[in-house]
Amino acid sequence: MDSPMEIDKDRIDETVLALLYLTLDGDGRAWKGFDWKVLDRLHEKGFIGDPVNKAKSVRLTDEGSPGPKNSSVRCSASANKPSRTFFSSSNRKNTLALLL
Repeated sequence: MDSPMEIDKDRIDETVLALLYLTLDGDGRAWKGFDWKVLDRLHEKGFIGDPVNKAKSVRLTDEGSPGPKNSSVRCSASANKPSRTFFSSSNRKNTLALLL
């Protein structure tokens, strides 16, 4: 029998971070409708504010937001798949198409 597929938590975290960025509102907050374990890991890495609060949204930190030093977020490359850019700070519309 085949072994179960390993889950790449870093890839999941980076994908959720990209989705959070794509759903930012005008105040720089994103709905926290994602798995709590993923949000906790993103908080531990310093990418988002503490998700455990009464608010229904989270704020991306400077480290989690694209900027001069964070112009894109890439999924981790595996041995047989190249790294893929999920979003760019300059083009949200094309980024959403990549995710779909």
